[in-house]
Amino acid sequence: MDDVMIVEEPSPEVRSLDVQGLAYAYPDGTQALFGVDLAIGRGERVALLGPNGAGKTTLVLHLNGILHGGMGEVRVGGLAVDPKDKKALREIRRRVGIVFQDPDDQLFMPTVREDVAFGPANLGLRGAELDRRVRDALARVGMLDVADRPPQHLSFGQRRRVAVATVLAMEPEILVLDEPSSNLDPASRRELAEILRSLDVTVLMVTHDLPYAAELCPRSVILSGGVVTADRPTRDLLLDAGLLAAHRLELPFGFDPAAAVR
Repeated sequence: MDDVMIVEEPSPEVRSLDVQGLAYAYPDGTQALFGVDLAIGRGERVALLGPNGAGKTTLVLHLNGILHGGMGEVRVGGLAVDPKDKKALREIRRRVGIVFQDPDDQLFMPTVREDVAFGPANLGLRGAELDRRVRDALARVGMLDVADRPPQHLSFGQRRRVAVATVLAMEPEILVLDEPSSNLDPASRRELAEILRSLDVTVLMVTHDLPYAAELCPRSVILSGGVVTADRPTRDLLLDAGLLAAHRLELPFGFDPAAAVR
C-alpha cells in the first residue's frame, strides 16, 4: 500500500470541501469508491490525479449530489450534501460549479450571453443583478466582447472559457474542472491558466496533464482504486517516480518537475 503523506489539514471553519468515508457502488455492483477522505480549504487549488477507472468522476459527481446513496458524508462550505433536502441541494449545486471536459455539453443557448445567464436566471435573478453577473463572469474570462455571438461560432478554447463563465456567474465556492487543458492549443492553454490563477475561488482540477497540475496546483491528490493513495505538495508528488509509475501517471519527455514547481 502506498505511503499517504497528508498535507496539513485545513481547519473545519475554512474548508470548502470536506469528504469523510465516502464509499459508493453502482447499481450493477461495481464498487467505485472504498472510503475517500479529502479536505480542501477555501482558496486552495488542488489537482485530482489518477488512472482511468480510479473513481475520480464518481467522486466529483458526489460533490453536488448527482450521485448519492453510498456511505460517508460530503460537506461543501459546511453544508451537507443531502439529496433529500431539496433546498440544501439547490444551494450545493450553486456552490459547486463543474466545468465539463467538452464545453459543448454546457453551451446550448443561441448566444454566449444567454448561456451565461441561464444558471443565475434559474435561481430567480432578473434585471440589473442578472446583467451584472453575466458581465462580470465574461469579463473574468476575457470573453465580454463575444457576449452576443453564438457559442458555436467560437473556437474550442473560447468555448471552454465561456463554459467557465457559465459556472462563475453562479458565484460558486468550488470550481471543479474536468481535464481543462485537453484539446487546447498552446496559446489557449496559457490563457486559461492565467484565468484560473486569477480566480478567488477554490479549485479542484481533475487532470492527467501533470505539467498543468504542476503549473496551477500547489497540492495534488492521487485517487486510485477508489481510495486516496497520496496527498502531497505537487512538487514532491511529481518527483516520486515510483509513485507515479504505480498509478500509471507519466510525465512528458523532458519535463522536470523540480524546475517547473517552485
